[in-house]
Amino acid sequence: MDWYSIVKFGHVICALIWVGGGFAMMLNGVLAVRAGDEEATMRAINLSSDLGGRLMVPASMLTLVFGLVMCWFWVGFTDLWIIIGLTGYAATFLIGLLYFKPTSERVAAMVARDGITPAALQDGRAMLKVARFDYAVMLIVVADMVFKPTFADTALLTAMAIVLLAGAATAFGSWGQTAPSEA
Repeated sequence: MDWYSIVKFGHVICALIWVGGGFAMMLNGVLAVRAGDEEATMRAINLSSDLGGRLMVPASMLTLVFGLVMCWFWVGFTDLWIIIGLTGYAATFLIGLLYFKPTSERVAAMVARDGITPAALQDGRAMLKVARFDYAVMLIVVADMVFKPTFADTALLTAMAIVLLAGAATAFGSWGQTAPSEA
């Protein structure tokens, strides 16, 4: 076993925790909203808020650190797939830092002060919509890490662009609404 394999293992394990754990939390929230369960929706948002800082941020930072170490010592920083991966990482990290963190803290404060209100639910549902886009970006990053595209891989790059556009449409378009089900 060599150092590259050890660092790569750390990178993959941390990415698994970050991407997989976050996806499970997002799916939990989407299912709660679709079921029309306000308490479950707020629990999902609170869980995301709690685990975001305790688990997702450290896992995402370690994913980055291990990836940077691999690039620095073995791979380099000039390949297209590295640039796409770092750009996708930056996008999801900034979405988390600049949107998820403050919004989840604001929702938690509203619920602590006033209970579950329509405003808290509206902000929570908006978070879940942004999470859909965030996970489209993460899907692209995961595909990028597996397939390692070059500029010659136009079909793959086109598919990645379509996933990004579909993620944006699902998150922010009218057909991506997370309305409670009619039961």
